[in-house]
Amino acid sequence: MKKAPIAVFGDWAESGRDEGMAAGHLPAVNHMLGVALEGLQNFDFIDAGCGNGWVVRKVSKRAQCCSATGVDGAQKMIEKAKAIDTNNTYVCADLMDWQPQTPVDLVHSMEVFYYLPQPDQLIQNIYKHWLKDQGRLIMGVDFYTENTISHSWPEDCGIAGMQLFSEAEWCALFEKAGFTEVRSWRFNAKEGWAGTLVVMGVK
Repeated sequence: MKKAPIAVFGDWAESGRDEGMAAGHLPAVNHMLGVALEGLQNFDFIDAGCGNGWVVRKVSKRAQCCSATGVDGAQKMIEKAKAIDTNNTYVCADLMDWQPQTPVDLVHSMEVFYYLPQPDQLIQNIYKHWLKDQGRLIMGVDFYTENTISHSWPEDCGIAGMQLFSEAEWCALFEKAGFTEVRSWRFNAKEGWAGTLVVMGVK
């Protein structure tokens, strides 16, 4: 029987699978951050679906990072993040309706949005409530229409409710929310793997 994403990720936090997941995503995240942080001075950062907080810890070490916050719906992931890192902020909350106290310059998310039943509403929430004017949202996903090898993941991982969209459909969701300068590309594509789809927009 398939489980809800939050339940699965809670299990992964307990089993240590989150650490391997972080290592696997590191090259794509390094690439995404390199693009998204270009030109930003003294920035505030949120990682949406932060898991064990590894991206928050990574970004917080940059000299120009004023604050770094991680938000995740899996309580066990947040507990793990807080146990590892007492310097940054971690919040267990539903991404669909959570709002930061103060808008930020950059929101990052890796392998999260397609787990939500209505990712368009999350993107709109981020646009309206999470970002400052000229703030940036960058998203990376491996589960999308053009990456055909990923289509079996809901069955393989036993996760319910994964949303399969194309590259064009993801870009359209950004544009519908109000983002400008929306662009997409695929990182580290190779034979049998279409690459990590990256989409970025500016408020």
